[in-house]
Amino acid sequence: MGKLSGLKPERVFYYFEELTKIPRCSNDEKRVSDYLKEVGLNLGLETIQDEALNIIIKKPGTPGYENKPTVVLQGHMDMVCEKCDNVEFDFSKDPINISVEGDYVIAKETTLGADNGIAVAMALAILESNDIDHPPLEVLITTNEETGLTGAASLDPKHITGRILINIDSEEEGTILGSCAGGERNIITIPIEWESIGNDKATFVLRVSGLLGGHSGMEIDKGRGNSNKILGRALNKINEEIDLKLAYIDGGSKSNAIPRLAFAKIAVSNAEVDKLKSVVEEINKDVRFELSTSDKDVMITLEESGELQNVFTKEVTNKIITALMVIPNGIQTMSQDIEGLVESSNNLGVVKTYEDKVTIECAMRSSVGSLKENIAQQLKLIARAIDAKYLSTSAYPAWEYNKDSYIREVFKVSYKELFGKDLEVAAIHAGLECGIFKEKFGDIDMVSFGPNIKGVHAPGESLSISSTERTFELLKKVLGNIK
Repeated sequence: MGKLSGLKPERVFYYFEELTKIPRCSNDEKRVSDYLKEVGLNLGLETIQDEALNIIIKKPGTPGYENKPTVVLQGHMDMVCEKCDNVEFDFSKDPINISVEGDYVIAKETTLGADNGIAVAMALAILESNDIDHPPLEVLITTNEETGLTGAASLDPKHITGRILINIDSEEEGTILGSCAGGERNIITIPIEWESIGNDKATFVLRVSGLLGGHSGMEIDKGRGNSNKILGRALNKINEEIDLKLAYIDGGSKSNAIPRLAFAKIAVSNAEVDKLKSVVEEINKDVRFELSTSDKDVMITLEESGELQNVFTKEVTNKIITALMVIPNGIQTMSQDIEGLVESSNNLGVVKTYEDKVTIECAMRSSVGSLKENIAQQLKLIARAIDAKYLSTSAYPAWEYNKDSYIREVFKVSYKELFGKDLEVAAIHAGLECGIFKEKFGDIDMVSFGPNIKGVHAPGESLSISSTERTFELLKKVLGNIK
């Protein structure tokens, strides 16, 4: 008996629990891809595993639906792997520790992987079913969506014949999406030059913690604190008032997740320790006040640490602080056409120290290509100003709204029939694979939908059980209504 045994839809939650047992961080998807391939083959269905480990499983239409338009059910197999600080957990081998609390399946100390395991689970439940009416299906489960959408980008169009696509990668029941932002990753690399720490120095770890984090697209409008930006601000304040020595900096783990944790190893003269503590106390007070609504548990702390042998030169330290201070972060523009829609944003997601460099990785998004390019130009100029290297990677296009969508109308009619109320149609600031599919397949007609999921991309992610049941009923209704 599984932890989710007895929940409905039974087979959806069966497959969802099976997925929580299989490691599937982005770029570590061989095991889950092989599992999906085995499921398809065991069902006696045509199953393709391509070089990018994408899985395509094809099922004929049920009696009376054999000649209906082929529908692509689509989701991604990878998940964002985030855990609480100081929690012992290895995503490469440990199963997700799930529990049921009221109406929610939750992973308290890690991400749950409902984004996008629930899409995979729903698709598998339909593939194995004998009592769900549906047209011919092509289930497409892609890889590496969370860190660059490279599975979708690598897909050979010859494997997909359907021109109606249902993406199950949204997180708000009662709303379907008709467009999404495009995006790209940008990396600024600052070469390190080292020097001896010198004598008469006290060493500390400066730490930012207690932030909620979240999805850098879905939750960028929540005003949540960014640990990397806060750490940069604290370092700048210290550097303005004290002779700061910086030896190491680290923050965030995924460019598309709002960073929750960051720390730096620093040194100051023994004579300036009291001043350092005073400055940190002051900036901690300011930040806690500013984020008292969105991140009430944020803390900037100072801890004594072991000895440091070498530190960055002052020039390198200043370059790092400058970058952290001036790189744009958060909402950049709001849509003038769709009320409440974030139009463009940037997330300063990851800062890492290596032996010879410090890297700063951002995830930018925009539904307007020229605005995305403008943010990229800002980052490029910042890199040039501090004599750093700039790299743009993993770009993906926006998915533009189709005013004549057939599948969107089927969803609206089906929702009204099931629930007696109107379905909301919206746009989203997060990036979806639909933009790539539109570019790859041309005339494909798409919508995106899904059940209620809270805390996506952060520990404590939870999936509504009742919403999952209603969403699955809607999916079945839509498949049955396709003419």
